[in-house]
Amino acid sequence: MMIVLETTSLTRRFGALTAVDGLTLSVESGEVFGLLGPNGAGKTTVIKMLTTLLPPTSGNARVAGFDIMHHASEVRRVIGYVPQLVSADGTLTGYENLLIFAKLYDIPRSEREARVHDALEFMGLTEFGDKLVRNYSGGMIRRLEIVQSMLHRPRILFLDESTVGLDPVARMGVWERIGQLRSNYGTTIFLTTHYMEEADMLCNRVAFMHLGKVAAIGTPAQLKASLHKKGSTLDDVFVRYTGSALESGGSYREVSRTRRAARRLG
Repeated sequence: MMIVLETTSLTRRFGALTAVDGLTLSVESGEVFGLLGPNGAGKTTVIKMLTTLLPPTSGNARVAGFDIMHHASEVRRVIGYVPQLVSADGTLTGYENLLIFAKLYDIPRSEREARVHDALEFMGLTEFGDKLVRNYSGGMIRRLEIVQSMLHRPRILFLDESTVGLDPVARMGVWERIGQLRSNYGTTIFLTTHYMEEADMLCNRVAFMHLGKVAAIGTPAQLKASLHKKGSTLDDVFVRYTGSALESGGSYREVSRTRRAARRLG
């Protein structure tokens, strides 16, 4: 398989704090790759560097063959990004949100209408395309955000805790669509999540981060087998390699951010 993303000693410091410490990993084309770990492990910082939102302190990375430091504009053209917080405009309809993104991505005028309608149909949102997004359910908003990030048919889609705040039924709906993106379009997906069952279901491989470093990497089956204990789960792997109890807590700022996302997702 072809390597579509690779990092070499990727590091980011904030003053005396090293948020990401010498990260070296690679992701294959068409793979669903999960970056897991407790709050503060450095996951979101990694995604911000890979999407060119934050420059590394040292080290480097290549995304779809483009250097994130020297070819940032080219990187942005070949990626899609769905952040944790809601990014769709609630005062616009689903159709209008997608049309704006189609223009931002420089999709030819002659293709925009068809591309937007196809996107709504793919995500099961056709009958809601003319409805204001503020009236959507949380799962519908996430599906809209994922598909708007895919309008330009990127090679890699970054999902940063994209199912936070959703109920189990809505999460399952989003997971189904993510799986279809990979099978239908060969999209490479790089995701972070605190839901271990999500990672187990979706990911070909996962890496566990702890204190800015990769503590373990492999397929979910390999990592569970590494514990040499019958019935081990990814929750057990999380505890083993990060030294942390799996929880949805974190700092005041992190809890507030998650609750704001949950409220906005309904």
